[in-house]
Amino acid sequence: MGVILDILGSTFIGGLIMFLVINLNLFMSNAGYSSDNELRMQQNAKTLAEILNYDLRKIGYNYNGTAILAAEKERVKFLGDLQRPGEAGYGIVDTIEYSIKDSTYAAETSNCRDIILVRKLNNQDCLDKASLGLVRLNFSYMDSLSTITTDLSKIKYIKTELWVEPIDPNNNIITGKKDSVFTYWEFTIYPRNI
Repeated sequence: MGVILDILGSTFIGGLIMFLVINLNLFMSNAGYSSDNELRMQQNAKTLAEILNYDLRKIGYNYNGTAILAAEKERVKFLGDLQRPGEAGYGIVDTIEYSIKDSTYAAETSNCRDIILVRKLNNQDCLDKASLGLVRLNFSYMDSLSTITTDLSKIKYIKTELWVEPIDPNNNIITGKKDSVFTYWEFTIYPRNI
């Protein structure tokens, strides 16, 4: 009788240990996936910021006059020469426009809040279907005294705010719900040519 109780007790303890090992393995797998997902989200935010930063710094380059044509909360349109000296097209002033499209255009991602950043160069779409997890974009325009303005001729600085979420949100192993992790990226552009 004592041997049977020892076997049952050992089986129970072995089962608990096996359950703990499986649970630990699942937790580590989910943590690794979450970490990778957050890293991709931060890289996407950095990519979007670099794209906007590069073009917005060129506002008014090789152009005399009011270079900003439209200054809205989610849209900016401006003139500037994007090419460097020696590159093909240098000296030709381009029209660049950034705007967003709603989440219906981001059908390839599982995040239902994604929006699409659209970049038009001389009225041709260049960044169509580039979501990268962008869920919100906001431009603020400031004059030389850092006061928000809507007068196109007085704009000297552009503050850009990006909210980025994972393209594929993952389930939180504890709550069982989709995580609402996001990255907020804010930067102010001081174009020299306006």
